[in-house]
This record gives sequence, C-alpha cells and structure tokens, in this order.
Amino acid sequence: MKWGTKYGPDYVNRLYAMVRRHLSGDFRFVCLTDDTQGIRSEVECLPIPDLNIHLAPGQRDGAWKKLTTFERDLHGLHGQALFLDLDVVVVGSMDEFFSLPGEFRIIHDYPRFWRFGTRIVGNSSVYRFTLGAHADVLENFRANTDQLRAQYRNEQEYLSHFLHAQGKLDYWPAAWCPSFKYYCIPAWPSNYWKEPVPPADARIVIFHGEVNPPDALQGLRNKRFHHIQPARWIEKAWG
Repeated sequence: MKWGTKYGPDYVNRLYAMVRRHLSGDFRFVCLTDDTQGIRSEVECLPIPDLNIHLAPGQRDGAWKKLTTFERDLHGLHGQALFLDLDVVVVGSMDEFFSLPGEFRIIHDYPRFWRFGTRIVGNSSVYRFTLGAHADVLENFRANTDQLRAQYRNEQEYLSHFLHAQGKLDYWPAAWCPSFKYYCIPAWPSNYWKEPVPPADARIVIFHGEVNPPDALQGLRNKRFHHIQPARWIEKAWG
C-alpha cells in the first residue's frame, strides 16, 4: 500500500523484485495506491478503498488506511493475501509465509524492557489473511471510529486486540521477521566498528522507527549519538 510522497515507486519496484526472487511459483503482486506513476508493469495497481470515516480538520487517517485491506470485497480479489510494508527487506524464502497454518498471522511486536504483562499487539509490517474473511475488523472500526482511535494507539494495536478476542490471532516464528534496529545493529560499543547484519534465520527484515533501508545502507541513523556502520548487505538484498 502506497500513498502520499514518503515512499516513491522505487520502493514498490524493489519489493516486487525481492518477492519474485524469494517466493516460489506464481502469485499476484498488488499495490493499493493513489499514484501509479513509475511502478513497474508486473505490479497490479488498484485504488486504496475509502476508509469512510469522519475526520476533524487537520486529522489524518494515516496507517489506519491499512484496515481497508479487510474490505468484504477488495476489488474482487480472493484467496490468501500477504501484506508487506514497502520498507521491508526480504532476505530469505517466503514460501512458508503462505503454508504455515493459522487463520491470521502477524509479527509479534518486539519486546521492550519497560512493557510488562502479556504482549498481544502485533507489528503489521507483515500479516497474512484470507481476503474478505475479516470484514468485521473494518466494519467495527467504521461504526466506532472515535472510540477506537481514543482507545488504541494505532491500527495494529486495534487489529491485534480485535482478532485476539476472537481467538484468531497467531504470530510468525520470532526469527522470521527481525527488527533491524533491535536485532541487526551490534550492541554498544561494537556498533562503532561492526556492520549491522540480519540474524541467520531472518526472512524479512523490518525497518520501523528511526532508520530505513537506504539510510542504513549509508550508515545513517535518525537519532543523535546512535552510530551504525553501513549495512552493506542491503545493497544486494534490497532490489
């Protein structure tokens, strides 16, 4: 899904190339977008459905747009869908993302030392579902938008709690989708001389927060006093 100007068509094109290298057999690669310019011909571009919620002046729907992937009829698409954020980097086989049993699979959000209790929330950078099977996720959000936006920080928190309450939420094996900033960057002080590399069992590296793939490739990080060496593996893997 691509909207606005933060990510250009090169992100879509690179993501397609990575999936083609790492996923066996035939598949349809669909981009829900408001701008098709520059996107390669192998990608099926379709409009982002309208979220159909009331927004106050200056209020943005942002990543809540992801919930439109749960339309009861999403442009007539059917079957199993694997949603991928544009800024992920695929480094291993994707075949088992489709064969692993489970009604709904998502990344188990990364643990933080300040969070206690049972973690339910998933990271929605990579999730798998049957198209049209979870229309109640979107219908409930549209019917209770203000309450849910006040209750949940973002779309992935709402989505995770809603499906968990139905007993439908499962997580990917932890090793498959490591966070770049938590699991690839060496611990201080070795981050000053060791290159960030993905763990051996990684399949899709998740870039969230303060660094994206092109910055990581150059050794740039959007935090003061948080040094990283250039992650040179990205040059080969990303694209």
